[in-house]
Amino acid sequence: MQAKKINVPSEESCIRIMADMGMLENIIAHSLKVCGVALFLTDRLGLPGLNRELIRAAALLHDITKTRSFRTVEDHAETGARLLMDLGYPEVAGIVGQHVRLNRYVLSTSVPTDAEIVNYSDKRVLHDRIVPLSTRMGYILEKYGSGPERKRNILLLWEKTEKLEKRLFAGLPFSPGDISGLLSAESSPRVCRGLPHIV
Repeated sequence: MQAKKINVPSEESCIRIMADMGMLENIIAHSLKVCGVALFLTDRLGLPGLNRELIRAAALLHDITKTRSFRTVEDHAETGARLLMDLGYPEVAGIVGQHVRLNRYVLSTSVPTDAEIVNYSDKRVLHDRIVPLSTRMGYILEKYGSGPERKRNILLLWEKTEKLEKRLFAGLPFSPGDISGLLSAESSPRVCRGLPHIV
């Protein structure tokens, strides 16, 4: 049986989409850093079920409607997914729609998915800096945790993301705190490292 072919935008297409959407420079910088973390984890995990190109595109485009959301107050995960679906990228849309909250949180023994990699990577980047999960989630709690129900939901998300982090790093020879230093130490050029011509 032949594997289903999926439509993944090239890096150039991602850049064009980002430019067409008028993404703010700081959101582009955040997206580039999330992409770097996501690809780093994908490469280190080396799991055959992970699709590097799909992860790259979804990480680059995860905040595609975030700039617009400041004006419209839309749910940028939902509208970003819808936009990418309309552009003909349903698999990328499926991941982008889960970058804030996963559709489901799976058992500790499950193999990580593309959506989990992008979701977790986003939770490790505050603005354009790789930070501990607690720093990023603390920021989310402070910024978006107005009211007891929202606060409760964010704390639950934090707990689920901590479990995801444990799962992702269970088989890796380094800890979550090592990512920033390891990424900085890499001398080979990587996709999502720069792309200065976007900004």
